[in-house]
Amino acid sequence: MKLFFASDLHGSLPATEKMLSLFDQSEANTLILLGDLLNHGPRNPIPEGYNPAAVAELLNGYAAKIVAVRGNCDSEVDQMLLSFPMMSDYAWIVLESGQRVFLTHGHTYNQEKCPAMGENDVLVHGHTHIPSAQAWGKGFFFNPGSVTFPRNGFAPSYGLFDGNTLSVLSLEGQEVIAQTLI
Repeated sequence: MKLFFASDLHGSLPATEKMLSLFDQSEANTLILLGDLLNHGPRNPIPEGYNPAAVAELLNGYAAKIVAVRGNCDSEVDQMLLSFPMMSDYAWIVLESGQRVFLTHGHTYNQEKCPAMGENDVLVHGHTHIPSAQAWGKGFFFNPGSVTFPRNGFAPSYGLFDGNTLSVLSLEGQEVIAQTLI
């Protein structure tokens, strides 16, 4: 099982195009979108190539491979443009190892407020725009950063789960951080 994680697209067409090209190259089975897909939000500048309708059209071409959750900038109006569901605050997936992965955007559920998690479970969220991959509590925490508005000096990035490793990679292909799961 190979998973590709992206968060905080914020309606940027060039960032979305680059991310989808990397998804295609990765040969991942599933594209996991962690929210803030189409809208730039009132606290962010308008991103380069801001075109929410075109971003929606591109993403719809991958609908059968997408698992998505709602971000704080996502709304029912955004959902009307998308052919895959994205209005849930969270989703669970189970890895081949049996480890559970809790997917959320990060504004409602996060490291300070998360559901009951079992030994070696993984909490995955975006929202902060800061990449992270680390052991945490009884399990693991993972944030792929942002493809459009990275923070704290990081490059635009995405996440990849391959084998038993969670990695954050820049859109230019450099590994930012990695964490091996038990």
